[in-house]
Amino acid sequence: MIKKLITLFKLGRKVAKSDILKIISKFQEPPLSIKILFKILAFSFSKKEKKDVYKDEGEKLSNSLESMGTTFIKLGQFLATRPDIIGDELSKKLENLQDRLPPFSTVQAEEIIKKDLGNDTFNLIVNLSEPVAAASIAQVHKAEINDNGTIKEVAIKILRPNIKKIFNEEIDAMMLFAFLVESIIKKTKRLKLVEVVFLLKEITNLEMDLRFEAAAANEYAENTKNDAGFKVPQIYWNFTNENVMTLDWVEGVSIRETEELRKRNIDTNQIAQDIIQHFLRHAVRDGFFHADMHQGNIFVDTNGQIVPIDFGIMGRLDKMSKRFLAEILFGFIQRDYKKVAEVHLIAGLVPKDVPIDDLAQALRSIGEPIFGQAVKDISGGKLLKQLFDVTEKFNMQTQPQLLMLQKTMVVVEGVARKLNPNTNIWTTSKPVLESWLKETKDPLNTINQTIQNTSEVIKRLPEFPEIMDKANQALTYLASGQIPPNSNSYNALNNKKSEMTAFRNQSIIGILIVVILGLLVF
Repeated sequence: MIKKLITLFKLGRKVAKSDILKIISKFQEPPLSIKILFKILAFSFSKKEKKDVYKDEGEKLSNSLESMGTTFIKLGQFLATRPDIIGDELSKKLENLQDRLPPFSTVQAEEIIKKDLGNDTFNLIVNLSEPVAAASIAQVHKAEINDNGTIKEVAIKILRPNIKKIFNEEIDAMMLFAFLVESIIKKTKRLKLVEVVFLLKEITNLEMDLRFEAAAANEYAENTKNDAGFKVPQIYWNFTNENVMTLDWVEGVSIRETEELRKRNIDTNQIAQDIIQHFLRHAVRDGFFHADMHQGNIFVDTNGQIVPIDFGIMGRLDKMSKRFLAEILFGFIQRDYKKVAEVHLIAGLVPKDVPIDDLAQALRSIGEPIFGQAVKDISGGKLLKQLFDVTEKFNMQTQPQLLMLQKTMVVVEGVARKLNPNTNIWTTSKPVLESWLKETKDPLNTINQTIQNTSEVIKRLPEFPEIMDKANQALTYLASGQIPPNSNSYNALNNKKSEMTAFRNQSIIGILIVVILGLLVF
């Protein structure tokens, strides 16, 4: 625990010497005690350099977090999804936080590969390049491998040296700080700061096991192998382990480079439509979708195919949720609000005593204003958010996996609109939803049967069942923003709280003993 205090002091000084508190104060005033604490921690005899003078507050905040390393980058990204804690305005400022750090040396990368895969496998890797991309947790190198006599161009993703140890030490120190804040400032208890930090720890530790990401990519590729115009890079399992992941090199153009795409005669309007349709297809057909589809994670290859990368965050829907999603969105497209209300009742998502006409009227209050908007302002993701907000008043049960999908849908629609600002979300979505609803054999009135088995069997490699179970659980936590009671993570969190409570009590007793001894001596 003493080590955590030392780490916490170092982190506190790092934060205090940055502009973070000053910037945050413009959006949300921190307690006076926190201001005084950071003033003390920031004390220094050296003059502070003036920088980022011409940048706005969002850029300054992002730059400050990036400069402080992995733990703060991950914390910033996570808080961007929690406006309930930091407010809408500050949350939006953090949405553009870049996940990037200077690369580590290729010599270190080679040592990690040797240690993780063994010398024999390492000798099958040739032409390992300098880093082509470096983020907070890992970096990517281009290379060639000898795959059973065939030379293939690959991307090798390698975890940063000691990143797990550094991150866990720092996040445990942050958890102690969150606990102390909650103990001293009672008003902060409602924010559940300890749970927030613990949740970040759970999710990020999953990202630090590249076997999980490889397994997710493998399943995604299997599901989409027959989807025309969409290709998931192949994973090379003989060259993949906990700290190293090897997959096909993508020869293509990032979709953020719209001018370059047009120079190559690629129809960006069609790509925009295809991105939305593929995303919806994967959600309602497979129940397994890419949950981090920002511009940097989507490429168009030399054959004009959409190629996603970075499979660290994936979303999963069970049978009932897939059906619910398709019926709800299609019902809104048809403006059949009574049918949408019926789906809620039949699926047991709202109590059976809710008057169907009242629910349908509430749903109409969401749908009709949307149809009155310009095409460029219509969003399926925002529609779902409004839906969850309204149906909460009818005691609708929380659906964590749908929350994750809703957040991702907003991102996907934003990506599509950057390629084609006039993308019509309804027109684009309708054929996918209509087709799937026709193909599925279960009629609406048998949804109750699917509720008996709401969890689909996870397609996984037999070597990693524990990793996949834990990963699926943590992603559900990410979607809901909370840790459910009676879970393993909940028990681990309570153990952490007990440990910190014992430390606090022991510290108080220790201070009292010192004071008493001082009075006796002097």
